[in-house]
Amino acid sequence: MATFELYRRSTIGMCLTETLDEMVSSGILGPELAIQVLVQFDKSMAEALDTQVKTKVSIKGHLHTYRFCDNVWTFILQDALFKYDECQENVGRVKIVACDSKLLGQ
Repeated sequence: MATFELYRRSTIGMCLTETLDEMVSSGILGPELAIQVLVQFDKSMAEALDTQVKTKVSIKGHLHTYRFCDNVWTFILQDALFKYDECQENVGRVKIVACDSKLLGQ
């Protein structure tokens, strides 16, 4: 099964990558095993978001930039308002990356 590597740029993905790099540099892990861990991370994140997250979010903001390249949409919003359940959050600047999950099955 193919996966997107989007979640590696998240905070948890960056921390995992840093830790794996340190472990490879110090000889605790081999590079092949570190790559296997990252691939499993990609699969696990996609599965968890698909099966465990049920909250719907509404987003309003000023569209600063948008781009569509290689079947990937990228939106940069300024002064975004996220509404979910009974909560709302204001965010000064947010980058949203969206991919077609149907492409994973190809």
